[in-house]
Amino acid sequence: MERLTSPRTIEEILKRHGFTMNKRFGQNFLTDENIVNKIIDSGEITKEDTVLEIGPGIGTMTRPLCDRAKSVIAVEIDRMLIPILKENLSDKTNLILLNEDIMKLDIKNEIEKLGVKSFKVVANLPYYITTPIIMGLLEKNLPIESITVMIQKEVAERITAKPGGKDYGALTVACGYYTDPTLAFVVPSTVFFPRPKVDSAVINMKVRKEEMMEPLEKKVFFSVVKAAFANRRKTLLNSLSNNLPIGKDKVKEILEVSEIQENRRAETLDFDDFSRLAKAYINITV
Repeated sequence: MERLTSPRTIEEILKRHGFTMNKRFGQNFLTDENIVNKIIDSGEITKEDTVLEIGPGIGTMTRPLCDRAKSVIAVEIDRMLIPILKENLSDKTNLILLNEDIMKLDIKNEIEKLGVKSFKVVANLPYYITTPIIMGLLEKNLPIESITVMIQKEVAERITAKPGGKDYGALTVACGYYTDPTLAFVVPSTVFFPRPKVDSAVINMKVRKEEMMEPLEKKVFFSVVKAAFANRRKTLLNSLSNNLPIGKDKVKEILEVSEIQENRRAETLDFDDFSRLAKAYINITV
């Protein structure tokens, strides 16, 4: 069995299949078996788990995932990689390989076909579409237990940031609404082929089992968060006034009721602050 983390092996496989990198898909293959195993360890994958892998590439992580999980659904958008995956994973009977775009795939339908109640996500995500994929998974109300993904280090730091810093933003709050995210470890650019220009990091996001808010409060909560961060350098009073469909007087009242000073900036607010703002908004304007 070929070692799929060997740069020489990767080159030979790609050459044998006449495969060329597609910049549109942001393809970078892992060349460190220890990192592969650390990612799977971070996802706490067991023989009882169904795993969704996004962008399996040549199957570097898919192979050990199949060994550890009950079943693996691997979704690969690049049709040129499908013959390579079928060749490298021909012995994996618990693998379902789909040549699909994860942003368009009916994941719930695929999971229901397997008759499982929940699943875990493990993936090395392409940099260019990291946020849409993560938010797409979280917003679709899927039975996900956890999301363990390797992404650009800068994005990982934004998702796991604490209030008060430059990395803290709307993405942090949104991911924090749906999950409890932690940064597992940093991955240097040197362990990829081809080598990217920036380092990566692995994050583990344990998905909350229950909705934290009713539909109206949730909708208002995300509107307030988006409005607050739309003009980061402005005070909350100005940013909310500029980006919500209410006047400055109403915003002042909402801030006062929420016991939040109007000259504060969005990055200083924690989850509870935004929650109070949403509740005050509903009470005052609806």
